[in-house]
Amino acid sequence: MLEYVVRRGLYGVLVVALVTVFVFLTLRLIPGDVVRLQLADAPGVGPEQIAQRAAQLGLDQPLLTQLGRFVADAVTGDFGTSFQSGEPVTALIAERLPTTLQLGVMALLVSVVLGVPLGLLSAVRQNSWLDQGLRAVSVAGLSIPNFWLGLLLVTYLALWFSWSPPLVYRTPAEDLGSNLVHMALPAIALGVTGMAAIARMLRSSMLEVLRSPFIRTVRAKGAPERTVLLTHAVRNSLVPVFSLIGLQVGHILGGTVILESIFAIPGMGMLIFESVQLRDYPVVLGCVVVYGAVFILVNLVVDVLYGVIDPRIRYA
Repeated sequence: MLEYVVRRGLYGVLVVALVTVFVFLTLRLIPGDVVRLQLADAPGVGPEQIAQRAAQLGLDQPLLTQLGRFVADAVTGDFGTSFQSGEPVTALIAERLPTTLQLGVMALLVSVVLGVPLGLLSAVRQNSWLDQGLRAVSVAGLSIPNFWLGLLLVTYLALWFSWSPPLVYRTPAEDLGSNLVHMALPAIALGVTGMAAIARMLRSSMLEVLRSPFIRTVRAKGAPERTVLLTHAVRNSLVPVFSLIGLQVGHILGGTVILESIFAIPGMGMLIFESVQLRDYPVVLGCVVVYGAVFILVNLVVDVLYGVIDPRIRYA
């Protein structure tokens, strides 16, 4: 087990490094110059001022030198300073990360709490009108982009019920009720796709397990149908669902970039969105590294939990 965890951890570090290099190069291809953006409103700006500011930000060095410096500092936990605010990137991330993690956990709860019962009902009532309806809901959930669903929720709740989420974000410590209300709609918008994917996966897995010989044996012994379903079938159907939950974390993290901006939630998603617009390279790269680390860590935990769900699984 320990060898497996170490190997997966090393693979994860390699993936984060490759993603960092890709994002670093992609940012440089975006039209616009961070120095000219900063000095656009300054009077009497000439080539000397532009060159001086570029030197202060370290942008006068070759790309490989800039990349190497960022990677060397990132290994020690230092992502540099923001081009715009001058604050350490680690401080900005530490301030915004709890908000995004809360939104991500709430979205994941929406996916699991709604997706698992829908998948079970669909499998138990196979080919019934209920199954057909739930499958249609799942297809719709997979087809709707989360940012569009978020806009629909805001628009039609305001039109039909004259209600909108709070305009000012409050932390849980400041006002827990207002915080949960503010987070509810983006969490639902983020969680619907995961709910649909989990429901479809669990339905397929559950039907396969219910056709297994050991289920027929359990039924032949006279076990109640409730015991057959909840004790034997469900547990053996959850392994592929856990894999899907790990993958949904990446979908949720990516969705926060737009949805946090739509709902004015000051998390890492909004930080990335604003930083890309302002060409604040250190902030974007620091957020990408943290997002990648969270995604890989969650998937590693999910892989380890396979052995808890199904003791037959062994790690090579």
